[in-house]
Amino acid sequence: MDIVETKNLTKYYGSVTGIKDLSLSVEEGEILGFIGPNGAGKSTTIRLLLSLIYPSSGSATIFGKDVIEYGPEIKREIGYMPSEVFYYENMRVKELLEYSASFYHKDCSKRIKDISALLKLDLNKKIDDLSYGNKKKVGIVQGLLHDPRLIILDEPTGGLDPLMQKNFFQLLREENQAGKTIFFSSHILSEVQKICDRVAIVKDGDLINIESMENLIQNNYKRVHLVTRQKVKHEQFQLPGVSNLKIENSNVGFLYKGDVNTISRLIAQIDLVDFMVEEPDLEEIFMHYYG
Repeated sequence: MDIVETKNLTKYYGSVTGIKDLSLSVEEGEILGFIGPNGAGKSTTIRLLLSLIYPSSGSATIFGKDVIEYGPEIKREIGYMPSEVFYYENMRVKELLEYSASFYHKDCSKRIKDISALLKLDLNKKIDDLSYGNKKKVGIVQGLLHDPRLIILDEPTGGLDPLMQKNFFQLLREENQAGKTIFFSSHILSEVQKICDRVAIVKDGDLINIESMENLIQNNYKRVHLVTRQKVKHEQFQLPGVSNLKIENSNVGFLYKGDVNTISRLIAQIDLVDFMVEEPDLEEIFMHYYG
């Protein structure tokens, strides 16, 4: 079952494109990474899904229901964490979270206590006394306290120290293992690589690729490093599928996508001291798409 589905979803801000003809689906129980640099259209997509803004054309459904027609009903089952959080400064953390919980007409006290303990969030502090990182923790608890079916995260880790980031990812894994679907928007590629099942890459408002993390990293590209006995020239590596070629003295490195037999024949013609073939990290793949 698809929890989220968009069909040709488009949003223009005057003559500026926010997102264009976006068609994707998020399956129940998966973690989808939605990646691209700032300005690529990630936040616009999330605001459209939450019906905070309306599309210029196209449509989106969540739980099989149109996000505009059934917006209030859908939102009761969504946990959302925006990239920036703002609160009433004079409230205590506990008061704010209890106030948020009152909108869901269910007892959220255990969830508030458990998630706050994992994140080491002091419920008795005033919002005004919290650091930026601790305010982000409040946002995480606020987004998850009602036990939502779908969790939408927009650049969620800003301000969290490395230990809290580790705890946060542990929390997301536990939520996912409990059957929650997660839409994870980020420009920090290492985060997406740690936790996501599939990744959708957006560029200038266009969806340019969507693929499983395993396929994206393991099957499409190889990072090749050679140490040669003799000098080699760039022309020797002018093959389809070779990119990011770097030659420094006897060291040769490049990314390769294509038939492994073709590249193997090329390498066999070179007098080698050593060679290594590795899976590239997501950063390299991402930069390949963005040229």
